[in-house]
Amino acid sequence: MAEAQSTAKRSRFDFGYFGYQLKRSPLTMVGLIMVVLVLIVVIFAPVFATHDPNAIDLRARLAPPSMAHFFGTDEVGRDIYSRILFGGRQSIAVGFFVVFLAGLTGTVLGALSGLIGGRTDTVIMRLMDVVLSVPSLALILALAAALGPSLVNAALAIAIVRIPFYVRLVRGQALIVREMAYVKAAHTFRAGRLHILRWHILPNTLSPVIVQGTLDLGSTILLASALSFIGLGAQQPTAEWGAMVATGRNYILDQWWYSGFPGFAILFTATGFNLFGDGVRDMLDPRQKAR
Repeated sequence: MAEAQSTAKRSRFDFGYFGYQLKRSPLTMVGLIMVVLVLIVVIFAPVFATHDPNAIDLRARLAPPSMAHFFGTDEVGRDIYSRILFGGRQSIAVGFFVVFLAGLTGTVLGALSGLIGGRTDTVIMRLMDVVLSVPSLALILALAAALGPSLVNAALAIAIVRIPFYVRLVRGQALIVREMAYVKAAHTFRAGRLHILRWHILPNTLSPVIVQGTLDLGSTILLASALSFIGLGAQQPTAEWGAMVATGRNYILDQWWYSGFPGFAILFTATGFNLFGDGVRDMLDPRQKAR
């Protein structure tokens, strides 16, 4: 019982330790500030936007950055600054959707695979091996093309490819936890599998799943933008960073701002999530915490 209570206590998030590590890691703090800044700007896009992102003004076609249009305009006179703010909603929403869907599905499958074992474990892991046997980018492109060009389908394609990583991660944790003395004691007292899954397996897999999800956010935003860039993601007139860069490349020599500012938004956001994810990984690493 004492061991179970100790493990449950360790599985809780230590906010004091989190704050301490933030002070010790300048790059993690920078990443957190970048992420918070992006989220604030995206959530309150209607407040910060200066124009309707879809309003067409042919008289201001391909206008350079100015006080009237901070980041210039596109080929039909739409304000690029406002489109970047609203486009961030699409890009970041895809990132969180993919991480949530892949993380939830992978956690459930991995926990069941590690806890039940036997044929269930064999079937689940062989399916994951099939997905992992194909290069990730090639499989994402094939799935996105098969599902059809749209941002939702692109997100589903990325999520399907990311599921095996969470399954393998959670399964490894489940195999360790199910051999613990307190889990065997729960079996002795006829605790059901759902009880063990809810109170013993899932709490002990939370930390690695959070780390993996945080690290995946930046790469997912890049992948979604890449799919939009080649025409498999967001479609016109939807404001989305990758689609804006794709259209702006036709004017890159004379109107650099068209693709330059959306590209910088992708770079800034992905860098922020990656820096913060690296910091979270170090914070939740038991060896780092022990030191």
